[in-house]
Amino acid sequence: MGGVGCGAVLAWLVALSVFDVTARRLPNWLTLPGALVIVAVAFVTGRGGAALIGASALFLVYLTVHLLAPAAMGAGDVKLAIGLGALTGSFGVDVWALSALTAPLVTATWAVAAVMCRRESTVPHGLSMCLAAATVTALAVS
Repeated sequence: MGGVGCGAVLAWLVALSVFDVTARRLPNWLTLPGALVIVAVAFVTGRGGAALIGASALFLVYLTVHLLAPAAMGAGDVKLAIGLGALTGSFGVDVWALSALTAPLVTATWAVAAVMCRRESTVPHGLSMCLAAATVTALAVS
C-alpha cells in the first residue's frame, strides 16, 4: 500500500471514528463505499481472495453478535466489519486475527473505565475497530 493509499485509509478510519464517537452511529455512506474501495484495491494488488475471506469472516462474526444481542452491537459495526475485515484480511490471517481480537478488548477496557468514572454505561465500538485495524495494518506494512 503506497502513501496515497495509506493516507486515504487513515482518513476513512478517522472520519468513521469521529462520526461514531460524536453521533454514536456509523452511516452507510461511510462504511459501504470504503469497503468496496478496499476490496477493489485488494483485487488490483492481487490480494482480492484474502480480502474477501477476511471481509466475510469478520462480517459473520459481527452479524452473529448483532443478531444475538442487538443492543450490544449496532448494524453500523456489522457493516464496518466488511471493510475492516477486507483491509486486515488482505495482509494475512495473523493481521486479521490480531485486529479482530484487539477491537473488543479496547472497547471493554474503555467501557470499564467509563463505568468506573461514572460517565457512561455504553461506549461506541467503531472507534475500537478502527484503532485496532489501523494499528495492526500499520505494523504489517512497516
